[in-house]
Amino acid sequence: MGAVPVLVIIGGGNMGAALVEGALHAGRSPGEITVVEAREDRRRELMHMFPGVEVTGAIPACGDVIVAVKPSQVAEVCTAAVARGASRIMSIAAGVRLAALQQASGEAVRVVRAMPNTPALVGMSATAVCVSANCDAADRSWARQLMEGMGIVVELDESLLDAFTGLIGSGPAYVFYLAESLYHAARAEGFDSVTSATLVSQLIAGSAALLQREPDGAERLRLRVTSPNGTTAAGVAQLEMHGVRDAIIKAVRAATARSKELGDA
Repeated sequence: MGAVPVLVIIGGGNMGAALVEGALHAGRSPGEITVVEAREDRRRELMHMFPGVEVTGAIPACGDVIVAVKPSQVAEVCTAAVARGASRIMSIAAGVRLAALQQASGEAVRVVRAMPNTPALVGMSATAVCVSANCDAADRSWARQLMEGMGIVVELDESLLDAFTGLIGSGPAYVFYLAESLYHAARAEGFDSVTSATLVSQLIAGSAALLQREPDGAERLRLRVTSPNGTTAAGVAQLEMHGVRDAIIKAVRAATARSKELGDA
């Protein structure tokens, strides 16, 4: 009988793969990780992507588990993992609350809810974690260390997870919507498609780099670019006239409300 894997990741999709990358980046060796994936073709891909990581179609004997499956499958997977020995489970499924995780896993199991966003795929996630009442400092450290392998981590009360989902979980789509709009503006001004896409991508990457240097300086950075009566001022005036700021705030609020609805379902 083989040794119990240090970490079992159930679900080998894009986020599951990002979790493997993060665990490796956090210092785990490939031999300390097992990925459980139902699809045979995806298992082959994962074995090619992560030499030395065990990839299997069935949940092995386990202790620490990350559940990276669809929300509708989480309860079943948690119960199955506990049957194989899981004593600590972290779920990254949107809308599945700690109470539901605890109910599916049993009161003795320590459960953690984590919400990474899609930049985890390039190691630049912003992740929120919250923990069950029976978790201790070691469990918090375990969750934080794993998620920090994919980016930055904040620990929040679960009451803020829906707002985090609406802002940060859905947030990449808002940024991509802006990029999409800028691309169409470039095309309308006569740039070809490749040049438009390249320039917009660099624009957003460069602006993000400046904002990371001054995380609390978005307004200051904007004003620095906006000379009175200049070209930027003319553009920003249009954004203000069309209520873009209010539309973004309403988008976050709507996504937050939807997250609450999914959690209550």
